[in-house]
Amino acid sequence: MAKPDDALIFDAGGDAPHQFERLIAIMACLRDPETGCPWDLEQDFASIAPYTIEEAHEVADAIAREAWSELPGELGDLALQVVYHAQMASEDGRFDIGDVLRAINAKMVARHPHVFGSESREKSAAQQTEDWERIKAAERAAAGKAERVGVLDGVALGLPALTRAIKLQNRAARVGFDWPSTDEVLEKIVEEARELEEARDDLGPVELAEEYGDLLFVMVNLGRHLGLDPEAALRAANLKFTRRFEHIEAGLAARGKSPKESDLAEMDALWNEAKAQGVK
Repeated sequence: MAKPDDALIFDAGGDAPHQFERLIAIMACLRDPETGCPWDLEQDFASIAPYTIEEAHEVADAIAREAWSELPGELGDLALQVVYHAQMASEDGRFDIGDVLRAINAKMVARHPHVFGSESREKSAAQQTEDWERIKAAERAAAGKAERVGVLDGVALGLPALTRAIKLQNRAARVGFDWPSTDEVLEKIVEEARELEEARDDLGPVELAEEYGDLLFVMVNLGRHLGLDPEAALRAANLKFTRRFEHIEAGLAARGKSPKESDLAEMDALWNEAKAQGVK
């Protein structure tokens, strides 16, 4: 394996292509069998994959908090994950970072015929999404990934559950498997909540988990019918809960107390105070 140029690794200047080349060289050094980092050398695709997911979530977190000064660093962490996987693949002779970039460049050109081809740009975002899925299905069929290309094929198992649920539902809806309005979805929520209550009282933990999952799945469907992203909505709710609970902690601290030294009634009053003050 050729040794990267030290001058490249320690050159903090230069434009974006230079910095990308520098990142590749740094990663190659970290994985050098003789002089690399012991921790980095122990890693493989499976051990790094959780970090890749974590870094993607940290990007989303910075965006949700509008922490724009943090976003370059978080995006850099995510870019490192791509380079890390490509470096390990290169060592195995599978592919390298050039193959990764060629693949995404070719995909983006092929999936945007209204920009890079002869198709009209006069399309709605919804129509473009349908076209995107149609092109993806054609790619899967051409690659021979399945004798029969199913409607739900290609929805990644590794996605966050809420995100995967809405993608599955969107795919099914495109072929007509969908409720016509939110009225039917709300009725289904009531039905699933009743079944969950019955499972709580009469069934075991496995059945209870199944009914709970059914209710969550229908709640995702309601969000889809309302034009909402369940993942983003729950992320916002998490942030709101965090900020309001911090208000509780601050209020208790002003009284010389901690949450453990308080009770539900006192904390609930501070929660309502936070709501009244518009804490979100």
